Amino acid sequence: MQNIPSVDLRDFLSDDPKRKQKFVNEIGSAFENIGFVALKGHFLDDQLVNELYGEIRNFFALPIETKHKYEIPGIGGQRGYVSFGKEHAKGRKEGDLKEFWHFGQYVDADSRWASEYPDNVEVTELPRFNAVGKEAYQKLEKTGVYVLRALALHLGLDEFYFDNYAKEGNSILRPIHYPPITSEPENAIRAAAHGDINLITLLMGAQGKGLQVQNHNGEWIDAIAEDDELVINVGDMLSRHTNNKLKSTIHQVVNPPRELWGTSRYSIPFFMHPVSDMRLDCLENCIDEENPKKFEDISAGEFLHERLVELGLIKK
Repeated sequence: MQNIPSVDLRDFLSDDPKRKQKFVNEIGSAFENIGFVALKGHFLDDQLVNELYGEIRNFFALPIETKHKYEIPGIGGQRGYVSFGKEHAKGRKEGDLKEFWHFGQYVDADSRWASEYPDNVEVTELPRFNAVGKEAYQKLEKTGVYVLRALALHLGLDEFYFDNYAKEGNSILRPIHYPPITSEPENAIRAAAHGDINLITLLMGAQGKGLQVQNHNGEWIDAIAEDDELVINVGDMLSRHTNNKLKSTIHQVVNPPRELWGTSRYSIPFFMHPVSDMRLDCLENCIDEENPKKFEDISAGEFLHERLVELGLIKK
């Protein structure tokens, strides 16, 4: 496959069973074959998208001393600011050429997860930053719930199978700034080849070249979305849970041509995680003689901790 398939969530949300099934078939096939789709019909509107980009540009333009004030020790970078070059891909030593922010889940004080999740970090210099981030987080989470419902049907599960795992899940909204490149990078790119940790990722900001997806022949394909599309991909948790029936595809963000080194790039992935006690054990209906069980049993929380250590965000 040379292109990223495009699907429309409005088909799934319609009252027409044929349109709903068409969406299930299309996204299921795409996630079995390449692990990526471009999605129209999501819940973000243009005004919110524009406001969010404005706020994150303003944040990353703050003095480095101000940004460091929001880098919270001891939480593995799960909330607030993570400085340039701190994260690296699994198996690499070179830090990625990026800095980013983390918005996390919003739960009530009486939630069973309130003590597990760090508080979101308030940016005092930008009065709208946190409110806009929260609204975008919740619209992306809502979109993700419907995508997971479609995938549940594709897998022969109850449509609402993932709902209780996704509700109050440990999801992360990550605005990323790839700063201008000022000197020849030594074996480092903006985001080295990797698979995502989570169930699914919903990505804003794939409208220009940079994001590449590796197909099953080992070829790198540019993943470029239309202005009204999100790029959605399968993460390692969902791949593991489905015994690799749904593919977590390796992807990367490459450096731009030298003439564009002086430009910043922004992208905003929403990493949709389940609650930590969800079992990622391979689903029985994804195991057969041709596809024996490929993964050991593990919980989502255990798997996340392993990967954060591998990424350098948590020290052993």
